[in-house]
Amino acid sequence: MLVVYGFFFFMSDPDPFTLSDKLPRPTARTWVKHTLLLLITFATMTIAGSLYPFGRIYPLPDADPQSFSEAMRFIGELPIKYISLLGYAISQLFSDPALLRDGLSFSLSLIFILISHEMGHYIACRIYRVDATLPFFIPTPPMIGPAGTFGAFIKILAPMPSRKAVFDIGVAGPIAGFVALIPVAIAGIATMQVATPAQVIASQGTLVFNDPLFMRIIAMVYGIDLHYGVGNPFYFAAWVGLLVTALNLIPSGQLDGGHAIYAVFGERVHFWTGRIAFIVMATLSILGWFYFNSPSGFLIAVLLGIMMRIKHPTPWDQTPLDGKRKAVAFLCLIIFVLCFVPFPIQIN
Repeated sequence: MLVVYGFFFFMSDPDPFTLSDKLPRPTARTWVKHTLLLLITFATMTIAGSLYPFGRIYPLPDADPQSFSEAMRFIGELPIKYISLLGYAISQLFSDPALLRDGLSFSLSLIFILISHEMGHYIACRIYRVDATLPFFIPTPPMIGPAGTFGAFIKILAPMPSRKAVFDIGVAGPIAGFVALIPVAIAGIATMQVATPAQVIASQGTLVFNDPLFMRIIAMVYGIDLHYGVGNPFYFAAWVGLLVTALNLIPSGQLDGGHAIYAVFGERVHFWTGRIAFIVMATLSILGWFYFNSPSGFLIAVLLGIMMRIKHPTPWDQTPLDGKRKAVAFLCLIIFVLCFVPFPIQIN
């Protein structure tokens, strides 16, 4: 978290690190609850790192039911097949050291990125004496939540004191998360293998991860053509981290980008950027479906549709931001451009 503290040394007024005695500290019960969620998420992410599309174990077999009754039978058998697949993946993780290494490389890397992001928010809240929870990690069954998680969040329990606090708390997370994923992305690209002609042919009909500009820049430095690169656990963890960062920086609702837009430009601009973002993403999702065979844009559009209906809380102090924070806002825009891809996943 040195990045977060360095950020506040640069941004804040003198002596910003004196914490208020009135801020409650997490209780032992709270630590147990949040740690348990973290451990469960770690387990589901490790399993996800062993399963397709991130790992070597392929999912349930394809089906081509020829009648309604066959389709119903296939759907009815899915829960049993899914449980069997998870059991097989867990047994393989305990018996195959290489698979366990890959699963742990994925889960530990992604957890590091997510913790860095959420602790950026949390430390910023503590610095501004804004009461907030520890990070909640959200575990999901592997393949249902593809990475074994729907991410993490903190819940702010007190009003924001100023637009400056809204901005600093909002951007501390994506900046910390982006810095954390840089070494993971470099490791993923630097150790990436090139696909053989047989692997290229075999990839037809599979999911394709479209690479953000940041991954393309690193690949260019290492002289790797990502079209023929074979993903590895570090690459996939960095890719998910970039997607999380990009989604959070969209200027809508109470996403991190929404906090930044509100702090820089005020409530009216925040209102319209959320709606513009939804219209743009809804249009892109339709184009992506028809022209790029990518359904992923619809999920982002749904998220933005929900976010634009959430009113942003009004801070007490409406003093405009200073020049340093406006420069950091521009830096966040650059990070968003490096991370965002309109069609994250498409079917090859």
